[in-house]
Amino acid sequence: MSDTVSRRSALWLLGGAVTVAAAATGWSARPAGATGTRATATGTAVAPAASPRVESLIRRLTLDEKLTFLHGADDPHSLGQAGYVPGVPRLGIPPLRLADGPAGVRVTKHATALPAPVLLASAFDPALAREYGEVIGREGRALGQDVLLSPMVNLIRTPYAGRNFETFSEDPLLSADLVAEEVSGIQAQGLIATVKHFALNNQEKDRMSIDVRADEQTRHEAELRGFEAAVAARAGAVMGAYNKVGGVFACENADLLTGVLREAWGFDGWVMTDWFAAHSTVASLRAGLDMEMPNGTYFGAALKEAVGDGSVPQALVDRSVRRVLTVMERFGLLDGSAPARPDRDPAAGARTALKVAKAGATLLRNERRALPLTGAAARSIAVIGPTGSLPFVSGGGSAHVVPDHAAGPLDAIRERAGKGARVRYALGEDLFGRALPAGAVSPGADFEGQRVAAGATWTYDGTLTAAEADEWTLVIHYSGRERPVVLLDGTELFPLAPGYGEYFAGGLVSAAPDGLAVRRATVRLATGPHTLKITAKGGADGQVFRLRRITGATRAADVAEAVRVARAAESVVLFAYEDATEGADRTTLALPGHQNALIDAVTAANSRTAVVLNTSSSTTMPWLERTAAVLQMYYPGQEGAAATAAVLFGDCDPGGRLTQSFPVSDERHPMAGDPRRYPGVDGVEEYSEGIHLGYRWYDQESVAPLFPFGHGLSYTSFGYDDLSVRAEHGGLSVSFTVRNTGRRTGTTVAQVYVGRSPHLRLDQAERALAGYRRLELPPGGARRVTVTLPARTLSSWDPARHDWVLGTGRRRVEVGASARDIRLTGHGEVRR
Repeated sequence: MSDTVSRRSALWLLGGAVTVAAAATGWSARPAGATGTRATATGTAVAPAASPRVESLIRRLTLDEKLTFLHGADDPHSLGQAGYVPGVPRLGIPPLRLADGPAGVRVTKHATALPAPVLLASAFDPALAREYGEVIGREGRALGQDVLLSPMVNLIRTPYAGRNFETFSEDPLLSADLVAEEVSGIQAQGLIATVKHFALNNQEKDRMSIDVRADEQTRHEAELRGFEAAVAARAGAVMGAYNKVGGVFACENADLLTGVLREAWGFDGWVMTDWFAAHSTVASLRAGLDMEMPNGTYFGAALKEAVGDGSVPQALVDRSVRRVLTVMERFGLLDGSAPARPDRDPAAGARTALKVAKAGATLLRNERRALPLTGAAARSIAVIGPTGSLPFVSGGGSAHVVPDHAAGPLDAIRERAGKGARVRYALGEDLFGRALPAGAVSPGADFEGQRVAAGATWTYDGTLTAAEADEWTLVIHYSGRERPVVLLDGTELFPLAPGYGEYFAGGLVSAAPDGLAVRRATVRLATGPHTLKITAKGGADGQVFRLRRITGATRAADVAEAVRVARAAESVVLFAYEDATEGADRTTLALPGHQNALIDAVTAANSRTAVVLNTSSSTTMPWLERTAAVLQMYYPGQEGAAATAAVLFGDCDPGGRLTQSFPVSDERHPMAGDPRRYPGVDGVEEYSEGIHLGYRWYDQESVAPLFPFGHGLSYTSFGYDDLSVRAEHGGLSVSFTVRNTGRRTGTTVAQVYVGRSPHLRLDQAERALAGYRRLELPPGGARRVTVTLPARTLSSWDPARHDWVLGTGRRRVEVGASARDIRLTGHGEVRR
């Protein structure tokens, strides 16, 4: 083999992802050569010619009909999906319905609400990712959908990113493994997968305009790897990102859409915009964009005019139509050969949701065997926290799913503890507020259930009086699509989110128990009266709303009750939350509200406190050393309560491992101290960390994380020994033995990391994940594991050659339980 790994070889090896995972988990890998693309002598992949059927349809379509394939439209029979392409009935071409779906199909009907993708990823199990995709694929077709706007493969680069829960990992190899299998699972059910957001869309702040600057090596070794894996898995569509890349909007970036996606990787599907991400007609179409969503601002009348005046040749329109129709044909949508739409199978979906939530549950801390709950600790339990009783299901925005059902953890814990156990509950922190005190508003009004008739407008103009200076959180509960406008001292308390209004508002704790939408605003009120003005509109169906408050006094009372309940119990399970949604980044890694103070008070009252985190991403934990245990459950889907109870009581081993590094503080992570990296300066965001994302940065800078990438504890213990590394086919074969040294069956994820090549003059990581193996072993059980590291995994991207270069020479190989828990170290000689 030459020192340069050709693009054809790179596709076949799929970035090392398929080959490594195949060796590690036993799932079958299909080389990219099986996808139907072909490679020229220069290594450029070329899509096959369209079929006679597709070419015949293109000849028979009018220009107006062709343009309907290139932009979205209103669906006259909407099922509540995100987008619609009408089709051409006279030629038998059906419409396409496009639904969001990172954690389940997002329509107005009920669907299986699966755990967030970051929880799926925590299982380190590509086979489980395929099963996850199969559930979504079946449900999408059962719910009348044709295209799924998922999976999201953008890397977790900044811990503040609002959509970290929707994606997989900070590691490119792990992300590539999982996206390839999820795409395969989705499409095996006949639903077209759309991998997103291409590319470098790693934050929500200024996402519509930020200009991302990343060098060529960084792009290929980090962000692009997962997209390449999705292309090799034959994803039918790719969604372009909002942001700019190198000064050009991603949806009109020819280097990305044509140079990388089609010419280098051989992508033969179509490229659509993210919603409202188009910025031009001619430039976008020439760059390789095929479809504008959700409407036709640029690819409707404007494109027809451009064809008419000759600025766009009709051949370019035909090219995009050909791409859409070719994918439709592949899925049997043009000749009626697609399988009949299945019925939903909610029971099967629920089983997978429970399986994923258990497999991804990640035990971060467990002092003095506080978990699992047994003996007296299992018979006397205090459950504390608002989300200890509320069902936690999914994040907001496009990830929100209407679940078939969802129970709260309190009910699941009581059921699992049994009739003889004493399980007490304390709120700890109020999320929904209490009624305004009598006489607080003047003139008096009904703020506990004000009703506005359909088509009517209700107004209030008065004062709200604070008996003493205090921090107030005003909470509004309301029905309908338009929230009431509330002005306190002339400032609007609950403004709409920019861009999409209510669309981004649907997070985890955004609905009251009776279903009313909930929004909160915290203000400091001085003693005395404050002007209060409210305008509520009844809309078509009328409206009901409540206005409530939370104050320092009510907070103190809630904490006092939590402390009392905690002291009376043998053990405490305290649920902490963080409400994340598309459209906004987090502003801190700390838990929101006053939860840190609540945890401080409860752990002081009972040292046997286990904290369960329902958070979107990494979280700082100033209270960590005072806890007995910490269990990370992220957003666990509709079966999250049952899964959490199963882990707490030891019915299953916590099988998850972190797919992202957790920093100690807001000041000690890759983005800290450099606004050019995040959130950007003057509209430019620089990936100056280069290839050193996540744990690679912690290694390079010798910074200790709170919890490292790959970390996760078991209820048993494991030993590693007998490492063997040998050269094999331009790569390395790594073998070792894993043994369960404890007293119960448990799960571990053995991780293989590789060090630098001495012969490459390119930037390299101190250690990079090169393979892994998820194992379940009985007490005393042992297994010999072999993980193959192919040439691609051992290669770096050389910007001078615009290609992969094998890192030859003596390479360090490490095997461990995390990026910072290395158990075995050896070396292997990588040869050409």
